Amino acid sequence: MELGGPPTRSEAAAPYAYRPPYAHPPAETPAETTTRLRPVRTRHPFRAAAAAVCAVLGLGLIGGAATGSWLISDSSADPAARSPYTVGRGAWHSVPVDTVFPRTLKGDGAGPGGADRVWTRIAVAPDSGCTGALDPLLLKTLRPVGCTRLLRATYTDATSSSVTTVGLVFTEADTEAMRALSKRFGTEHLDARTDLMPRTYAVKNSPAAGFGDRQRASWTVHVLTDVPVVVFAVSGFADGRKATDPQPAEKAMAANATTAAAQAGLGHEAKGVADRVERGLRRTVADLTEKPE
Repeated sequence: MELGGPPTRSEAAAPYAYRPPYAHPPAETPAETTTRLRPVRTRHPFRAAAAAVCAVLGLGLIGGAATGSWLISDSSADPAARSPYTVGRGAWHSVPVDTVFPRTLKGDGAGPGGADRVWTRIAVAPDSGCTGALDPLLLKTLRPVGCTRLLRATYTDATSSSVTTVGLVFTEADTEAMRALSKRFGTEHLDARTDLMPRTYAVKNSPAAGFGDRQRASWTVHVLTDVPVVVFAVSGFADGRKATDPQPAEKAMAANATTAAAQAGLGHEAKGVADRVERGLRRTVADLTEKPE
């Protein structure tokens, strides 16, 4: 099933004229608080001694209970609670957004001909369900594994000439279901079908202002089997031009590819951003599932 309401899709805008990268507002500073002071009464010596004894006994009981609880939890902890599937399924709300989608992604050797790439995050979409955020056919294809939550962010390259939306679909599936979906994508080549392209996340007043469905030029979809997540990315030109011959990233990255997406390196953009977000997620889940010494 799909949770959450459909996010509002940004309407396609006119071709974008370059503006500086998205500026993040300063962190909020919590308001200062004050506490009203009260006069302290003079305590009787016997009452003070009794209070001290009670405090010592209370601390001893609390400490003993805490120690016992720690020993019990350490010896009888459910391994399933620390499995990559359990931890990964809840990572969408327990991992900081800057860890899931770093403000800057470095792609050493990720560009055409092994050129280095750097991508800067423009904005992060509000977390949502999958309905409305994914094309209906792609949503139907992912239905066997369900959709717990969808996270998306949009990046631009160092020259602000291309934009890429990367997404993480957190599913409800177990290992068997994720492996079955991964196998289906491979045998039926679903990741190469233009009618299964992921949707973009456009951002007003940014290089991605005109990044809509018609601007999708290259894409990648990867069904993970070690964590219950589907990773996707879709790229296009930052000037809002329509993509007449969209091509999946794997084909656009081929040496003999001649499409506009391939010549502009948009296959490398989609694959590079998706790979680095995927690696970061896997690394984070692995850290969270390691049992403390």
